[in-house]
Amino acid sequence: MLSKEIMIKNKTGLHARPAAQFVKEAAKFKSAISIEFKEKKVNAKSIIHVLSAGIAAGSIIHLSAEGEDEQQAIERLSEVIEKFEE
Repeated sequence: MLSKEIMIKNKTGLHARPAAQFVKEAAKFKSAISIEFKEKKVNAKSIIHVLSAGIAAGSIIHLSAEGEDEQQAIERLSEVIEKFEE
């Protein structure tokens, strides 16, 4: 299992369009992927779960992946989140 701490710098947080793009990208991986935020762990492949986490700008999340492509998942999803900062 791999995990990475990431700060959400996007001014709208991980909501609506950014969340949909993130979930779409997460679904491409075979690994189980989750986001931990405020002691809550949610399935990163579920738009409902990601939106319900209420991840706002400035939040620090823990992105975790476990499975055969966990390294690629963490790297790619970190890139996706960083792209939202532009």
